[in-house]
Amino acid sequence: MIEGNMAIVAPVQVPSEAIIERLVRDFYGRVREDAVLGAIFEQRLSNRWDAHIKTMIDFWSSVTMRTGRYTGQPHVMHRNLGLEPAHFEHWLALFRSAVEDNCEGAIADLFIDRANRIASSLQISLNIGPNAIDFKKIAGSKRIAGQI
Repeated sequence: MIEGNMAIVAPVQVPSEAIIERLVRDFYGRVREDAVLGAIFEQRLSNRWDAHIKTMIDFWSSVTMRTGRYTGQPHVMHRNLGLEPAHFEHWLALFRSAVEDNCEGAIADLFIDRANRIASSLQISLNIGPNAIDFKKIAGSKRIAGQI
């Protein structure tokens, strides 16, 4: 579950590039076989899995080691996929499982913390989930207040 008001986990320890690569390859191997997420990723990536995995290694290197190697736009890339909060919950569960099998201690905590934050941020930018803005409710409130 994505936790609200998450405290920032300061990295006591950072993973090595080898750990990041092993985790990313393991995780996306699981995604490709997953009944829920596999089709969504396959639709977007098709024959570009190797390039995506390299991009995700750069992404996680940037997120956990602050290498700055990732320069993409994850919010844009996740638009128009029909994603719902349940997809993010499933992604997090699959990711946690891969982290548990590839990391331990502070490094595992760092990956899980950042994954939760990323999932929350993506849902906000996609306007889905518990922090989505209810534009109809806002418009109704403004009409009642005579603002529109």
